[in-house]
Amino acid sequence: MRSQGHGQVQRWQDRWWAVGLLVLVVWVGIRLAFDGWSGWPGILIGGLVYAGFMTWFVMRRRRRDARAVGTDAARVPELERRIAKNGALPEDPAEQAAMIRLIRRREEKLRRNRWWAFPVLTVLFLGIPVLWFAAGNVGAGLWGLAFGAAFLGWMVWFNRRFVRRMAGMRQRIEGVGVQGGGGRPVGGAEGFAHGAR
Repeated sequence: MRSQGHGQVQRWQDRWWAVGLLVLVVWVGIRLAFDGWSGWPGILIGGLVYAGFMTWFVMRRRRRDARAVGTDAARVPELERRIAKNGALPEDPAEQAAMIRLIRRREEKLRRNRWWAFPVLTVLFLGIPVLWFAAGNVGAGLWGLAFGAAFLGWMVWFNRRFVRRMAGMRQRIEGVGVQGGGGRPVGGAEGFAHGAR
């Protein structure tokens, strides 16, 4: 399958079924590690429901991002990968403009959500092990606490790195003189596609 207008082959990892399969495998693997094989039918059914929901959520987010920044939904994961890896700039000026708008959209969402997202995740990942301790399941509590602390630490590190790379990629693109309509640099308020904010 090719992305419309760009002639690029979409990676299999970016397709909806690959997203769903990854979520299913991770969910079932974690649940089996904690609960054992005895409850596998319920774990599998719960995994299918959760994978279906997460696939729908990820695909919906991609479609919204694509509409907001003016590109095809199949291109959003590739643009995000280039930003995260501080990779090569797109050669197409329209793709550079879409990348700038995607960066600004991500930056705005991070600013809007940072006051509540990390505290909620902290309560979730560290609160559940406390409940396991209270229920007398010390092993699950210790595993949950270790996983929660490691995940939160990784998330803080990844978020800071991604923010730095977004800023660096935006500066690289704006530095090469990409011009939007009317001779203005893309990426400012006038660089947003309709509905990007």
